[in-house]
Amino acid sequence: MMQPTRSTKIAAIQMVSTPVVEENLASARRLVADAARQGAQLVLLPEYWPIMGMKDTDKLAHAEQTGGGPIQETMSELAREHKIWLVGGTLPMAAPDDGKVLNTLMVYKPDGEQASRYDKIHLFSFTKGEESYDEARTIVHGERVTTFDAPFGKVGLSVCYDLRFPELYRAMGDCALIVMPAAFTYTTGRAHWEILLRARAIENQCYVLAAAQGGKHPNGRRTWGHSMLVDPWGEVKSVLPEGEGVVIGDLEISRLQGVRESLPALTHRKL
Repeated sequence: MMQPTRSTKIAAIQMVSTPVVEENLASARRLVADAARQGAQLVLLPEYWPIMGMKDTDKLAHAEQTGGGPIQETMSELAREHKIWLVGGTLPMAAPDDGKVLNTLMVYKPDGEQASRYDKIHLFSFTKGEESYDEARTIVHGERVTTFDAPFGKVGLSVCYDLRFPELYRAMGDCALIVMPAAFTYTTGRAHWEILLRARAIENQCYVLAAAQGGKHPNGRRTWGHSMLVDPWGEVKSVLPEGEGVVIGDLEISRLQGVRESLPALTHRKL
């Protein structure tokens, strides 16, 4: 069996996506290139990075079929150009229901080949005052827990609202890293984002890399940002509060092993 890489530089991209796909593709290219220049070997994009429409239904017009389309092609090109593992946030993918899409995370290898796919399982719904969201109006939920194997270990895939469901992460098994692309609202993010990210890292004794939307969007929505890297002890190693940018840090196998050896909670599970 291949021994895991001892130290890997990983990065999360924070964006403030617009309704214009071409603008967002250009921003992603620039930010991923920046992360690669800093030595990142795995780069994570945020949820809805290719489009944050003026209306929820705007994304339907940009839904892609498996294996083709400008968004998937851009991700494959970026992975190949920079020789990185690219975890592509989410994009709208065609669903069996013609009036809806799947909110899909794609993973690409350093040669540009697709390595994995995860369709977001838990769909966000929130109402408070004038704020109201219901992803189920335009999105079909996924059904399959998904991980993939990277050189440093197993990576668990999750998206935004999934963060509130710890049973999903238990179902992933022993991961070295959990990724969390998101577009948390300002209200829910301020209250719960960091707490939940640190909880998932602590209880699963692994790294958590979170890439967020972070700012005021043309559609009037304000997202919380605070993309971050959290280590297996729950320590925030790097964070970007708001605006475009890159969060970068090291995934250290020795740190992960040290936490698990000193507090072997995963081996103490009875349920």
